[in-house]
Order: sequence, then C-alpha cells, then structure tokens
Amino acid sequence: MNEKEYIHNLENIGINPTIEQLKQLETYYNLLVEWNKKINLTRIISKKEVYLKHFYDSLTIVKAVNLENINNLCDVGTGAGFPGIVLKIMYPHINITLLDSLQKRINFLNEVIKKLDLKGIKTIHTRSEDYQGEYDVVVSRAVANIEKLLAITMHLVKNNGMLVAMKGNIEKELTPEIKDNIEKKYMIDKIEKFLLPIENSSRSIVIIKKT
Repeated sequence: MNEKEYIHNLENIGINPTIEQLKQLETYYNLLVEWNKKINLTRIISKKEVYLKHFYDSLTIVKAVNLENINNLCDVGTGAGFPGIVLKIMYPHINITLLDSLQKRINFLNEVIKKLDLKGIKTIHTRSEDYQGEYDVVVSRAVANIEKLLAITMHLVKNNGMLVAMKGNIEKELTPEIKDNIEKKYMIDKIEKFLLPIENSSRSIVIIKKT
C-alpha cells in the first residue's frame, strides 16, 4: 500500500488525514526502520507493508468504534505502538496510555512520542495484569486469545466501557461455548468482520462491553 492507496482506503472508512498527520506517519515509519535494526520491533519493514498491515490496520478500529466520543484509551501490549501511536496521530483529542512489558520497546515509543511532539500520551512499562486504571476503551491487537485477553484487561475497562480485541479470523477462537462463558459476565456488543485491502486477509474486531 503506497501513500496514495493509503489515503484512498482511509477515506473509504471516513478518515481524511492532513498533510501534517501524513508527515508524522512518515517520521514514525523511518524511526521504526531505524530502531528495528537494533531491537526486534516488527518483522514487517517494507514501506508498503507497514502502511497496510500496521498503519491502516490500526485504524480499522473505526469500523466498530466511534472514536470521536472517546476521551481515554489504553493500548495493551502495544509493541511498536500499534494501534496506539497511529490512533494518537489521527485522533489527537484522545488521551492514550501505551502498556508494554519490554523496556526496549518502551524506549522506542518514548522516542517516537518525542520526535512527533505528541501530547496526551504516556508509556507504562508493565504487564496489564499489574496495572490499575479506568478507561473508556481498552484495545489490544493480536496479543492473546480472547479468554486470556479478558482475564488480563477487563479490570482496566470502566463501567459501560469496552474492550476492543483486534484479531485475524476469529472463528476458531470464539466458539459458541466460549461466547456463552463470556456473556455470563460481559456483553459481546459487536463482531465486525472484513478483509484487509489489497491482500484480502481476514480481520475481526470484537467489542466486549462491561455493564
């Protein structure tokens, strides 16, 4: 996905990036490539793949969540900052917390935040189960299976808030039995399924509400 394709596909999901936001993403990409030589941030480093599988994919959350009404968000197991950093660039009004258990990744994220001059975003070096907070949205992208994810994140979701699990194909993971177990405590509000543009790989966004 080149920049032109990136802009076009974002427009298709209701996002119109500014020139400044596109410059920030370019800087982010360059930092990712530079730091990836020193620490293992991602196996995906080609520009076209990063823009598709990291930058665009991070923003597909808007297919299921109206981010305009979100005040604070926690990205659990953020890794190299996906989706948290990308969301902050495109939705600067959201206060974002990035959680990761590896200090080297936190160092990278802090450098990105500094270079992009991002405000209202912080990094925390910890495991989610050891952290306390209350968020409108807790998001996790390809971190753990849905049952484990619930166990390590729902204490961070405020009442009437939501966990957003960004997944590939969810069919094997979310069986009828597992769905029944989840709905004994929480509400599965939405399951949004779609294909990633260009490569047509399966994606799922599962919204679980704490009521």
